[in-house]
Amino acid sequence: MIELGGNIKLDGFNSVDIPTLIVVKKMVGNYAKKISDNVVPVHELIINLKEIDNQNRVVKLNATLVSGEKKFDSEVNEINLFFAIDKALQQIMKEAGK
Repeated sequence: MIELGGNIKLDGFNSVDIPTLIVVKKMVGNYAKKISDNVVPVHELIINLKEIDNQNRVVKLNATLVSGEKKFDSEVNEINLFFAIDKALQQIMKEAGK
C-alpha cells in the first residue's frame, strides 16, 4: 500500500510502472484537494486497483471516500487506468455533493 499525505492510500499499485504511478499520485492528490475544498472534508481516500487484465485491456478499480460518518464508494471497469481513476472519483464527487 502506498500512502500519500496520510489520508490518501493507493492499494494494489505495486505493479504499476513509475511514470504511470507519478501521474496517478498527482491525479488522486488533485481530486482529494478538489473534493475537500468544494464538496466534503476528506478524512480518508482509498483507491484500490483490483486488476489489470492485459488480455482484455480492462482495469478494475474501487474508490472509497470517508468523510466523518459518511462513506462513499465507487467501482469502475475501464480500458485505461487514468480514465478509471477519473471516472471513479467523479462518481464519488457527484455522490458526496448530493
